[in-house]
Amino acid sequence: METIKRNILLNPGPATTSDTVKQAMVVPDICPRETEFCDIMNSIKLDLPKVVNGQDDYVAVLFASSGTGGVESAITSAVPKDGKMLIVENGSYGTRMCKIAERYSIPYISYSIAYGDYPDVKAIELLIKNDKSITHLAVIDHETTTGMRNPVQAICDLAHKYNIEVIVDCMSSYAGLEIDLQQWKAEYIISSSNKCIQGMAGLSFVIFKKSLLDKIKGNARSFYFDLYEQYSGFQKSGQMQFTPPVQVVYALRKAMDEFFVETLPGRRARYRQNYESLYNGLENLGFRFLLPEAQQSGILLAILEPKNPEYNFDVMHDFLYHRNFTIYPGKGAKEATFRLSVLGDLHKSDIEGFLSTLSDYLVEVRINKLVY
Repeated sequence: METIKRNILLNPGPATTSDTVKQAMVVPDICPRETEFCDIMNSIKLDLPKVVNGQDDYVAVLFASSGTGGVESAITSAVPKDGKMLIVENGSYGTRMCKIAERYSIPYISYSIAYGDYPDVKAIELLIKNDKSITHLAVIDHETTTGMRNPVQAICDLAHKYNIEVIVDCMSSYAGLEIDLQQWKAEYIISSSNKCIQGMAGLSFVIFKKSLLDKIKGNARSFYFDLYEQYSGFQKSGQMQFTPPVQVVYALRKAMDEFFVETLPGRRARYRQNYESLYNGLENLGFRFLLPEAQQSGILLAILEPKNPEYNFDVMHDFLYHRNFTIYPGKGAKEATFRLSVLGDLHKSDIEGFLSTLSDYLVEVRINKLVY
């Protein structure tokens, strides 16, 4: 096979993938109803909870969709017709949960704070005390708007104190940060194939407590994203209800194999090394960050945009892009930012190459010292 050009994607997914994951998609055509393919799907379904210590308490359901489809499935299937949600909204992905609830006319209240502010668990508890009708609490684990990791363990403990079920968007933390469902005891978590698991875009999945199956039967407001029907249909036939993205499935199987070889501690260590190299290198160049170090996830940095008149994000983006580095704009944080992520098949040498090229950009536009 020809050598595949390697782009360094510093956006928070889809991520840079290994050549072996890319090559896993080049397979003979197969009908997804064949037993051979169903066996691969089943192996993925069984392995997904293992990444987060789900043990036998949790099951996984896959959908052909972006990650948002998985979030939509969890919300619209978990919350009963007489239920109500409390949504932690301190970034654009919390806001997206609110929009999903609105679209399906699901009652909710929002704990809404500035994008980049850290949640106050006591304030969340006050909202719960003041509204006895809340049945579900939804929160983002790693809020990629800002790079913040929200206090999910404390939020789970609080919610369960009041018999409230928890839905956690783990889109960009699953397989990259420590998640232990035996500790969180969250009822639902969601992620996708194209983030820290390092597969290709096209699959989302919901991992949830097996004990909830009877409870969610008939809850779904969506035909396609019916969590119960997708699970029970697969159990009966070994097939997804609707056509899966076949090649993406093969890539995810390979990506999961590579994850289990690297192990979660190994992946976390690699990401941490990447993050520290990026953080220190940016700091040495004079950049500043939106969040204090204690609130950083260790996967993504929101970098404050400098005020130099010579600085322009689009010019910087294009300069880097033409040199095989992709960066990401900000997304509504309380201060203007751009974002850089270290997830994916990236290594310290990739980060060092990026920092060198970023330094070349500053020289190119004649910025000697960044101004804030």
